Formats: sequence, structure tokens, C-alpha cells
Amino acid sequence: MADATPTGPPTTGGIVELRVHGVSGAGADQVLDRPNVHQVAGDRSGGFYRPRPGYPDSTGTDGVTLEAYRWSDLPSGTAVRTLSLVFLLPFMLCNVALWMRPAQTVSARGFMALCRVLALTLTALYVLSIVGVALDLIAWRCMDTPSCLAGRSWLSWLGGRPPGLRLGVLALVPVAAIGLVWWLGARPSHSFDAFRSPATPTTKHQLSAVGQWDGEPLVGRLRSVHVAAAFATLSGSLLAARASQHSSWVMVTLLIATGAVLLSCLVLVTVVPSIDRTDRAPRVDGAFRGLRTIACGLTMLVIVHVVISPAPWPKGGALPGYSAIVAWLFVSQTVLVVALAALVIARRGGGQHRAPLRALGAPVFLTISAGLAVAFSAELVYRVADLLDRDGTTADSLETSPPLAYKWAIFGFFLAVVTALLVAAVTTRLTRRGRRRAARAIVAADFPHAPPQAADRLRRVEQAVARARFTERLEPLSVVYAGLAAIGLATSVLGLLQLLPGDVAQRYVGVPEGMVDFLIGSGSYVIAGILLGLVVGGIFAYRTAQFRRYVGVLWDLGTFWPRAAHPFAPPCYAERAVPELGKRITYLVEQGQAVLLAGHSHGSVLLAATVLQLPSRITDRVALLTYGSPLGRLYSRLFPAYADEPALREIGERIGWRWINLWRDTDPIGGWIFASHRPGEAETLTGPAATVDRRLIDPQDVVPAPSDSVPPPILGHWPCESQEAFAEAVRDLTRRLRPARN
Repeated sequence: MADATPTGPPTTGGIVELRVHGVSGAGADQVLDRPNVHQVAGDRSGGFYRPRPGYPDSTGTDGVTLEAYRWSDLPSGTAVRTLSLVFLLPFMLCNVALWMRPAQTVSARGFMALCRVLALTLTALYVLSIVGVALDLIAWRCMDTPSCLAGRSWLSWLGGRPPGLRLGVLALVPVAAIGLVWWLGARPSHSFDAFRSPATPTTKHQLSAVGQWDGEPLVGRLRSVHVAAAFATLSGSLLAARASQHSSWVMVTLLIATGAVLLSCLVLVTVVPSIDRTDRAPRVDGAFRGLRTIACGLTMLVIVHVVISPAPWPKGGALPGYSAIVAWLFVSQTVLVVALAALVIARRGGGQHRAPLRALGAPVFLTISAGLAVAFSAELVYRVADLLDRDGTTADSLETSPPLAYKWAIFGFFLAVVTALLVAAVTTRLTRRGRRRAARAIVAADFPHAPPQAADRLRRVEQAVARARFTERLEPLSVVYAGLAAIGLATSVLGLLQLLPGDVAQRYVGVPEGMVDFLIGSGSYVIAGILLGLVVGGIFAYRTAQFRRYVGVLWDLGTFWPRAAHPFAPPCYAERAVPELGKRITYLVEQGQAVLLAGHSHGSVLLAATVLQLPSRITDRVALLTYGSPLGRLYSRLFPAYADEPALREIGERIGWRWINLWRDTDPIGGWIFASHRPGEAETLTGPAATVDRRLIDPQDVVPAPSDSVPPPILGHWPCESQEAFAEAVRDLTRRLRPARN
């Protein structure tokens, strides 16, 4: 329910300036730049606000009616949701990668299948990490070692019990872990039937698909498949351990059933088209839920069989079969990433002239996703192994030593991170002169008459411009890191050969074994530091506006896209925000209003998707003002099949090119849409698209105004609603809207 009583129909014949904020998470009073506001529609998570009538300055430029849409609590909000974004980060990155499909590929269906299979491996890896802690380290190794049980009453109660009983009881821990992500994945998203857009498409561009259909049926089917795969992974781990010393018709039957469940999961996410149906199909949904139920029941049977099986168990060592399963999973992830990269590189078309590397976004994000998941899993197992042996100096010498595949994973991750940081440092150094030279030319053109006493201020502006231009360098750096991470994943195959990282490094490279052990330990602490940093960053990103402006953009970008690859990714806020904006705009136009849409940062992305969904009778009375927009700088590069130049041009055509985009050279996130219009640069773009972009000089001056004691601030990515350039753009668009209303 809304938190405020909606107002009555607005006065017909006016213009409503509807502002949509970006990643700042600003309040409605800040967005409207008015201290007294009240809610007119929506609820606490996403609502529409207007200045209270009767107060001074309650209208906008030239008397337009001001209104703000506040959506910042949709992707963030509570601390629980924020922390879930952190711990589900690999799932989120994997889901985003599905939407980074190039405009042209050899096989769109093959691209989607590879992404979804790799998403399944992430779920299996999650389960295997819990299996490694609960079953391998604790139930199998620690509870069979008196020195490990000494002084640990919370473990000794199972000490000396049969291995099958220990494994069966501790198997409830991964079962609970599966239940946790199942519960997180089953959280309702922010879509409501009242906000659902018409199913009839109004454009061929796929950006309009966001929020146009109910994503819950697809997410529900994917969730059933992943839960089934998770339980099958647990069952397979237990059966692999039991099969090392025992075989019977029951064992063979359970193995065949477990393999059939895993094969069914692969088939459902790769070759069965009904999984993508956007409508609710009871028979289809029932089949997916049936597979999940079978997998759950099968796991219970496996646990019972492990507990009551009278056959002897092997003594000592690691849990039989566990290390091989982990290593083969890492190898399969490497193969999937390489196959996806080959599929993407085979045909790169779709207007890649702006950024030759942007077609590689999907394999890069998937590699980063898999690398983080492997690193987090390895750190969990490695750290628990280190804690279980209180007297050991390193985890390599422990009775509870983690599997070799995890050691190789930590070693590879650490080398990839260190190498990527070195490459970034070298790149920063090598490009600094060119970026500074370009920044110096820009600043000199913007402030040709700056007095000598402003030299220090000019240097600060040059530094801000140079730092903002480094955004373009992040793309090749991410490709370099992804390649290194893929090599690190591939080295896990050495774990299958029972080769220690220290032995290999000393024998073939000449690096002392002790140094490698030190690097593995350091890598473990680096991963722990990254996890801690993500937790702190996730909390402060939604508690501190300044911090959120730079960190929150990652979360908002990741949760903008619907869950179409991994069902345990955080919910998509655009599934509510886009239809809700569309309904509000339609309502205002049908009440006789013209609507000027003003979107900052990710707010401009929401408005772009909304405009593509609106029918022509609505868009004929709509204008668009974007500022700090990542549409051209980030989205067209990262999501070329959804936010490419044809889609952006259609947005302009739909609203009759009543579109102005404001951008600054000091902004590291936003930029121009079609043309930069920098001083001294010859633009070749012609036609209406050439009139969209307007470059703002930032700061407004480098010397204090006569009424001030300090020079104007460098705004960068901050909004510009209070600037005269924004007011002038509003005047320009309202003049264009008024003839359209007659």
C-alpha cells in the first residue's frame, strides 16, 4: 500500500517534470531541491513525490510541476539485502553476463546455454565448499583424529562413531546451506501485477524487455533446476565416498538416479525452450518442481544409505572422491569459459567500432564470476582447515589439509590479482602523460583567461579530467585479469595429478617451495580481505551517499537486469521500476499533461527502457533530459545487444528528438550519447542525433565568485538540477513540448 494518499487528477494542460535519481540514493527533497515534499503515489520502496502546495517555490522552471520518483530502496534498503548482494556477488555477475551478449553471435541459443550451464557449476561449487567443510574436514578428518577433537566438546560427541553416521549427521549442514540459498532465491522481487506493461511489444529492441514480462515464472523454473542440481551434487559427493569401498545394487541405483537428475538439469537449461516461457504454465512448472522434489528425496535416501550401510570405510586421508570432483568442476568451468569466448569471438559484429573489446564482456564477467566463486570457496575450506589444526604452522602440513584443487585455486587467484594490479599500475603510468595532455587541452580551452593564482586549481581540474578518462582503460584491464583468472582455473587440473604447487614451482621454475607456501597463505588473507572489503563496502554503499556514488553503481548495474541465468542472484529492481514509471507517465499524459522526463545516472537507464515500452500516443507528449548518463559510456559497451546505437536512436525518434543529454569531462561514469562536442574536436555526426549532447564545463570557474571565498566545486558525477545549464535545458524542452500539446 502507498504511504500517502494519492492526489486527485492534475490540472490539464500543464507540463510535469518527472525526475528520476541515480545511484546517489538521494531523498525526494534532494532530488526536487525543495525542503517540503509529500508522496503522491507508490510506497516506501519506490514512490512519487511532489513539493507540498502552498509553500514558496513549489514549482519548477517556467512554472512546470515538479515530481520525483525515488527508487533507491528497491536494489538496496535493509542491511540483510545489502549483505546478500555481497555474498551473492558471483551469482549476480554470472547473471549480468547473460545480458552482455554481442549484437551478433554465431548462436544466441548456444550463448545462453553456456551461460546457464556455468551458472549451474557455480551452484555446485557452493555446495561443494560446504561439503568440504562439513563432510571432508570435520566429519571425515577431524572427527577421526583425537588431537583435532581434544578440547572441542561441540565435535567430540560424534568422535569415535562410525564414519557413515558422522557423514550422515553432518550432511545436514550442506542441506541447510542449500535451504538458505533456496530461501534467498525465493524472495519476491519488486514486480506487481498492477505495474505490468502490456505484453504487446512496441519495439524490436530488446532493452524494452526489462519489466515488460513477469520474470517470476522463469526464475521459479531456474530455481527448481538449481536446487535439484545442488541436492544432486551433495548426493554425488556422498556416493563417491561410499563407492570407494562398497558397491551394491542399491549403490548403483542411487548413482544412476543422481546422474539422471544432473543430466536432466543440464538438458532443461540448454535444450528445453519451455524454461523461457514468460507465462505461468502449470504443467511445465509442475515438471520443474517435480525434478526438485525427486532430487530432495534422492538426497534423503542417499543419506540414509550412507548411515546404515554396513560395509567398511577406508581409513585416513581425504574424503574419497571429493578432491577429484572439485578439480573436475574447476576444469569444466575453464572449458565453458573458453567455449563462450570462442563463440563470441567467432562473430563480433553489431557496430563494435567504438570499443573493439566490448564483445568480450560476457566471457570476462563469467570468468570473474567463476574466479570469485572459486576464491571464496577455497578461502572457506582453507580457513576452516587452518582453524581446525591449532598447532600446525601452515595448512599444508595439517591432517586437515584442504584439497589440492583449492590450494591451486588460491595460488592462481593470488597470482592473477597481483599480476593484474601490476599491469594496472604500468598502464596507469604509461597512459598518464597522454591523459594529462588531453586533460590539459580541455582545461585550457574551458578556462583560457584563468589568472596565475588559479594554477593550483587548474591542476586539480586536470587531475579530475585525467582520472575520469581512465574509465576507458578499465575494459582492457578487465580482459587481462579475466585471462589470468582463466589460467588460474586451468591449473587446478594439476590437483588431479596430485601435484603440490610448491613442488611444481621448485622443480620447473626454481621458486623455493617455502615461498610458494607463503604465497598461498598470503593469497588466503588477500581473499579474506576482499570479502571483508565487500561487506564493508556493501554496508557503506547504502549508508553513505558519497561512497555509494562510486560503489553503488556496481550493485545498481548488476541488479538492473532480470534473473535469467542464475536464480540466486539478487532480485531485479527494474522489474518494478520500469513498469511503474510507464504507468505513471501514461496516467499523467492521459490526464492532459505533457511529461518532461529527467534522469540522472542509472535513472536515465530506467527512463530509456521505459520510453521504449510506451506507445506512440504517449511518447508524442514526452521529452527526455538525461545527465550523468552511462547509456553511451557503459551500457552500449557492456550490453551491445540491448543498448546499442540503433536502440538509442529509436529512443530519440520515439520522442521526436526532444532529448538533451548533459555531461561533464570530469565524470568517470556518465558521458555523451552520440557526440562529445569537445572544443577543438571535429564532429562528423549530423542529423537530429547531433543536437542531443551538451557538454558542461566543470567546474563552473576556477576562481571564487565575487560573493564567495572558495572556487566552485568539481562536481564530476553529481547531479546538476541546481545549475543554470539544467534550467536552460528544461526551458528548451518545455518549449518543444508545448507545440506538441496543441
